[in-house]
Amino acid sequence: MVASLHHVEVGRVDGPVVVLGTSLGTSTAMWDPQVRALAERCRVVVLDHRGHGGSGVVDGPATIDDLGGDVLVLLERLSIDRFSWVGLSLGGMVGMWLATRRPGRVERLALVCTAAHLPPAEAWLERAATVRRDGTAAIADAVVGRWFTPGFIAREPAVVDAHRAMLLATSPEGYASCCEAIAGMDLRPDLPAATVPTLVVAGADDPATPPSFAEEIAGGIPGARLEVVPDAAHLASVEQPALVTKLLVGHLVEGS
Repeated sequence: MVASLHHVEVGRVDGPVVVLGTSLGTSTAMWDPQVRALAERCRVVVLDHRGHGGSGVVDGPATIDDLGGDVLVLLERLSIDRFSWVGLSLGGMVGMWLATRRPGRVERLALVCTAAHLPPAEAWLERAATVRRDGTAAIADAVVGRWFTPGFIAREPAVVDAHRAMLLATSPEGYASCCEAIAGMDLRPDLPAATVPTLVVAGADDPATPPSFAEEIAGGIPGARLEVVPDAAHLASVEQPALVTKLLVGHLVEGS
């Protein structure tokens, strides 16, 4: 069953389309540091995955095919045929699916702090069960501790609290179903089919998807470029917004 995805659209209506997919447990606001710079020259669409932010919830386990299908339905509704994709974590996984399953539609790809395969599946299924039973509050401390480095948590408590609030506002069923999609996902055999210009970004201090996961993606996608952002954990775009914005604008707009 397809979920109705909430989205925010800004920027130039006549510009090249850039679609941004969010991390597990966040909403469109996580991309706020990057949107303004991209919107100066692009038509920017930021979306919430199923069960996140303002998007609809579909009960039961999801697959990566389901999450990709949700996006395709939204893009059809917006009359968007060709687009570049930026995705962090879960958003990056969906981006790899789109680039390998619909290669003629993706122009450029930016994959931030993500993985093509993220075992063990049992850990994701256990997390899904915990959230369905006890809500996202039961995992909030552990998740936020992976999102940001300890130094950032100490320096920027308001930013950290805002992102914790995103997690707490996420539908438990929506969060759990996306965990189950990650549990069943292995995009590694498909990576060579992603033949578009690709930027892979890793946070140097990311415990959730360490740089070795980015190296695996960059090694599988022909011609992909790898950049490691220092002093950044999983939400590198939030912790190091200036550097990540520079990398994204260079890749998506300036072609560097």
